[in-house]
Amino acid sequence: MDITNEVVKIIGQPESSKLEYKSVLPPSRNIAQLISSFANADGGYIILGVSDNLEINGLSEDFHANAITHKALDLLSPQPQVSYQYVVYKGKKLYAIKVEKSDSLVAVEGKSYQRVGASVKLLNPTEIQFKSGGYPKIKSVSQQFEVHIKNATNAKTKLIEHYQSILKIIDDLGHMLDPIDPSVPTVNQEGKILARILFSSFVDNFETYLSDLLYEIFLAKPATLKSGSKVTVKEVLDCSDLQEFVNYLAKQKIGKLQKGSVKGFISDNPQINNLNVIDDSKQNEIEKILQIRHLYSHRNGIVDEKFLQYFTGEFTLNLEHQMSIDEICDKLCYLAKISHQIDSAAIAKYKLAKINDE
Repeated sequence: MDITNEVVKIIGQPESSKLEYKSVLPPSRNIAQLISSFANADGGYIILGVSDNLEINGLSEDFHANAITHKALDLLSPQPQVSYQYVVYKGKKLYAIKVEKSDSLVAVEGKSYQRVGASVKLLNPTEIQFKSGGYPKIKSVSQQFEVHIKNATNAKTKLIEHYQSILKIIDDLGHMLDPIDPSVPTVNQEGKILARILFSSFVDNFETYLSDLLYEIFLAKPATLKSGSKVTVKEVLDCSDLQEFVNYLAKQKIGKLQKGSVKGFISDNPQINNLNVIDDSKQNEIEKILQIRHLYSHRNGIVDEKFLQYFTGEFTLNLEHQMSIDEICDKLCYLAKISHQIDSAAIAKYKLAKINDE
């Protein structure tokens, strides 16, 4: 079904309960959430290539929106009735998706959304219940995360959801992780192992966030992908489509960071460097956090000479490195804060799509 005529008639109208603009091509998960929200309300249109201030930018032809839309539809259960196609408007190539109202609740990976005015509302948010009388800092941190998850990229939303899960584990297993006091490292052997696992997990997911963010930037601004990076024919052929290849390349970009070289990662990725968020002081702090993760993951927390290079005079060679739950929560908050600053800057610079938009 050709929807060109009806799309042309609505372009220029403000965003509403039945109309959403995106200036760039979002990841498939974002599109799936928008489709779900319209299907669970009165239907509507998603138009890509138009900014929310009604500027007609057009959509880059480097990536095919059909492939992203197909992946979005695969995330929906049940799939609503949807029409989609490219539309040329005033010489600009746009992409339009028409969503019909669904008789059944449409979910994205178990979560259902609904269009309310010009916003998207999550119908079944996960409510995290913390123990009464537990460590009060956990509730405070969780409230900060609730703020961070609003108006966020898909990448940061995934990160914060993971961090909230870690807070829940800390709350549930306080008898192992802080049997004496949250400010005192645990003496419980299982608690020591669990603390190292949780710390490594939230640092790993910070790296995953940066990789996912690079992917979103590449989709939104393909020109940022056209650099001197060399890839092999095998790397290209091993991916099923261009979207998968871009995702693969974004993950490859994170290599230096995984080895603990924050400065190397920043210098190699102008997409992040040009945001001017991570200054030398922040780079040094992140570097130290990565070194602690490396020690926990590969040395069971036993201090080695490489670790001492980053913490001169602070620890003793061959002794166990430990942190209290209070210190771990501080590191968790620090990386969440950094991700929030990076995310806000990236959304502004690259016009990235937001979810949980309020």
